[in-house]
Amino acid sequence: MSRTILDVHILQTVPPSNINRDDTGAPKSAVYGGVRRSRVSSQAWKRATRKAFESLLEPAELGVRTKKVVDALTSRITALEPSLAPEQVWPMAAELVQVATGAKIEAPTRKSVGKDDDATDPQAPQSSYLLFLSAHQLDALAKLAVEGICKNAEPKGFVKDKDIKTRAKQIASTRHSVDIALFGRMVADASDINVDAAAQVAHALSVHAVDMESDYFTAMDDQNTSSEPGAGMIGTVDFNSATLYRYAAVDVDLLARNLDAGLTEGERAGEAVRRAVEAFVEGFAMSMPTGKANTFGNHTVPDAVIVKLRSSRPVSFVGAFERPVVQQETGEGHVRAACEALADHIPAVEKTFGATADRTWILRVGKPTAPLAPLGTPVDLGPLVTEVGEAVAERLGKKA
Repeated sequence: MSRTILDVHILQTVPPSNINRDDTGAPKSAVYGGVRRSRVSSQAWKRATRKAFESLLEPAELGVRTKKVVDALTSRITALEPSLAPEQVWPMAAELVQVATGAKIEAPTRKSVGKDDDATDPQAPQSSYLLFLSAHQLDALAKLAVEGICKNAEPKGFVKDKDIKTRAKQIASTRHSVDIALFGRMVADASDINVDAAAQVAHALSVHAVDMESDYFTAMDDQNTSSEPGAGMIGTVDFNSATLYRYAAVDVDLLARNLDAGLTEGERAGEAVRRAVEAFVEGFAMSMPTGKANTFGNHTVPDAVIVKLRSSRPVSFVGAFERPVVQQETGEGHVRAACEALADHIPAVEKTFGATADRTWILRVGKPTAPLAPLGTPVDLGPLVTEVGEAVAERLGKKA
């Protein structure tokens, strides 16, 4: 059966930076092709992409991932019934979250209380792990909570009702937000409301070997006098610089099924799928993890973006860099060599495995990316995003 797969390949050069740290504070790394590479975890770039959605999509299309889910639900309940105080709402909100998701809801620990909070003030209960719920799901649970509160129902008794329990579960299983549909949801205590991720994001790897470096810094005390020499603070921060190969794939058919969940035939999610695809392509391309951004100001954009629409399976081209690229004698850096490697690798893979894409879009910047020119007609980011969205919508329309 024909599938609808979107592959996104990005080359991006990042100057001295530490955008994703390990447990020692050093930039993450990995060995690939027998040499040490710079690495940025998939989680870091997925988080950055999700944050980018905030400026690309409406709040109603997004979700909230938090332990403070009772607080999030309470704010919606009190918006519906302003006469209610948060403390009055917490018991009902906690019971509904628990029955809808299966997650354990408990009083917050001292560690989870914010530093700006007064530890003596009452705090809303929290889930024992992060829960990911869409705006639609929270709104629907809020309406259900108000229904119980208006009946003066005792919270535990209210959620024991079979009909209420079924409705709460159904709310958590339908009307998923774009970010849940793309990145999935795993609830340890209720696998029946899990959502398979439609988007897969690879760990970004440098196309070349890297050396880790360390910056020794000092900070002066502004109140010191000339008779008080020396620094007020000294320290070190690790960093590296790299040209990264970034890859992600979106199973558009699964994305459509995730977004269709709970919709009627007349409410099919075709337009939502197009917006989700466009937001993902733009958000993934233009986002940047924020680690040590104030220290290094490493706000670069991609050197090249290749988007491919396929009918079979995702295909990563990271194999182009199994042999690390080296700086050319012309002093042109790593970008041109990386583009040459991709320009050689992509046609060979697609021809050998019969995996030629149905459509290819290329965005490239500057002379170093010239080797990519034969792979497709260059297009700017705005038209690229729009054309990808239209192609996906057309493909899904033919399948309907």
